[in-house]
Amino acid sequence: MPRRLGFAHRGARAHAPENTLRAFRLALDMGAPGIETDVWMTADGVPVLHHDRNIRRRPIGELRRDELPPWLPSLADLYDDCGNDFDLSLDLKDGRSAEAVVAIARAAGHELSRVWLCGGATGALAWRAVDPTVRTVAGADPRRVGSWPEHVRRLRDGGVDAVNVRRRLWRPPRVDAVHDAGLLAFGWDAQSTRRIRALFAVGCDAVYSDHADRLVAVLREQVSSR
Repeated sequence: MPRRLGFAHRGARAHAPENTLRAFRLALDMGAPGIETDVWMTADGVPVLHHDRNIRRRPIGELRRDELPPWLPSLADLYDDCGNDFDLSLDLKDGRSAEAVVAIARAAGHELSRVWLCGGATGALAWRAVDPTVRTVAGADPRRVGSWPEHVRRLRDGGVDAVNVRRRLWRPPRVDAVHDAGLLAFGWDAQSTRRIRALFAVGCDAVYSDHADRLVAVLREQVSSR
């Protein structure tokens, strides 16, 4: 990835209701190069974008698409409303969704190298088989995996493209281990301008933030400083 990347977490979450078409459009209008959202599968096999398992106290997986509130978008709705000229990070909450997500992205003409399927290491390793060009991102806690370099190498050998770690857990040696393995380092939960800058300063390749405006401003700083 020749450029540094920023994902507007659940759309422009600090400025509009999260995981709504309004939040996604606003993030792109602000200049965010990427959007992050969460995916669940409905009972009738439609990938929809919502963070929590339940809606109105019922599991999304037990409801048909037409039983969900109209403000809750599907992945197809996102493409219909926002096009496909952005990177898209999808936190796959439901293990059934990878094939459906890739099929919808392909039908929308989205370049699959700009689609990032995110989850735990087990899911990310399995999703590589869905399509060889889609990107996979494994979340990790460096404190809980034993040897960090060995864990990163296992992820690489399984076909993972990037490792996603919470902001406060990144350290330069951990980023170096990821890069030495040929993987990308992603950081999440960076909300202030200072913290977004700090993640890029330690070498992270992508950052997730609720504040699309701050994220875009720092990304522009990164470009102008090169």
